Amino acid sequence: MKTIRLRPGKERSLLRRHPWIFESAIAKGGGDSGETVRVESAEGRFLAWAAFSPASRIRARVWSFDEKQRIDASFFIATCQASIKARSRFAIESDGVRLVHGESDGLPGLIVDRYGDGEGDATVLVAQFTSAGTERWKSVIADALLQATGARHLYERSDASVRQLEGLQPATGWLRGGERDDGSPVPVERSLREHGWQLTLNIAEGHKTGFYLDQRDSRQRFFETVRRLGSQRVLNCFCYTGGFSVAALAGGAGHVTSIDSSGPALERARAHVALNGFDMARADFLDADVNASLRQFLKDGRTFDAIVLDPPKFAPTAVHAERAARAYKDINRLALQLLEPGGMLFTFSCSGGISADLFHKIVASAGADAGVDGYILERLAGAPDHPMTLEFPEGEYLKGLAVMRKG
Repeated sequence: MKTIRLRPGKERSLLRRHPWIFESAIAKGGGDSGETVRVESAEGRFLAWAAFSPASRIRARVWSFDEKQRIDASFFIATCQASIKARSRFAIESDGVRLVHGESDGLPGLIVDRYGDGEGDATVLVAQFTSAGTERWKSVIADALLQATGARHLYERSDASVRQLEGLQPATGWLRGGERDDGSPVPVERSLREHGWQLTLNIAEGHKTGFYLDQRDSRQRFFETVRRLGSQRVLNCFCYTGGFSVAALAGGAGHVTSIDSSGPALERARAHVALNGFDMARADFLDADVNASLRQFLKDGRTFDAIVLDPPKFAPTAVHAERAARAYKDINRLALQLLEPGGMLFTFSCSGGISADLFHKIVASAGADAGVDGYILERLAGAPDHPMTLEFPEGEYLKGLAVMRKG
């Protein structure tokens, strides 16, 4: 068994059971890509078993802090089972569920979503293997997931850019299954039920594993807000496939404008409005740049009763935070100017490099520049099947604010 030994004092985060070991913390030792290594303090005391990643700044990710734990197939079976069992205790109003959420579930670099809750071909798993450790154990993990869920089909979506930081190439396609009993292919087009709404996705082409399951509860909160306040004119920015647009229409909005720069995403958003039986005259869809559109709305004198800002990741890491802060501030300033007094802004950041505290300060600064004050009625976060743990605060990548404009 290969060993890495840390520099003096660098064991403190591991003693707090944080799962990351950075390159700068290691005094000596190493291993092959994804290989399990023994992690020791400068004095030679056992700290953890971890997966080594020679290409990444996060040089090792912890599998276990138990010296007696063997990292083998039984470990992955048990850990997958524990993660999936935890979901049965969460309040999830959907048949699309995040079953494994990386470090928060003790499987660093592994993301697994389940679409469908029926038997046979009605259910598929979609997995992302984004670390050297999960890549090395991919086959074992795939079998463990099928054993734990009873699913027959597992599609791999390991095409996230973070794999490059691990020295890994993209990988997509059916990892297990993929054929029906009659030999025909299992469709990559899937349907999804969420809070009584009908949605669709493509597991081979959509963002992440095909859908943003992490915003499930915020979509429900937006629906409730639109219904409670009677919001009639709604703007959904960076709308992707229109989940918040469907929520607004379900809440009674008179008209929803949805903006995204992806034509295919907008086509699916339009289809979702029709699929849920809403009058298409109550919705329009703009294939356009959000920032430019907001500026044009200001020139045109348009205002809205409720606005959603759910942009893509502006700051993957803290290194990008300053540039991202300017981008977040700009769109929030424009949105607050477009918001009617008493109107609601649901604004989000999914950037790991932007903390919840920093995001609050950015939105506050945007309000000051816009000459607008507001009440923060709620802090928003990812759905419960995308958990943050006590030991891994970095799991709080998605943060949001529900702001009511004063007036």
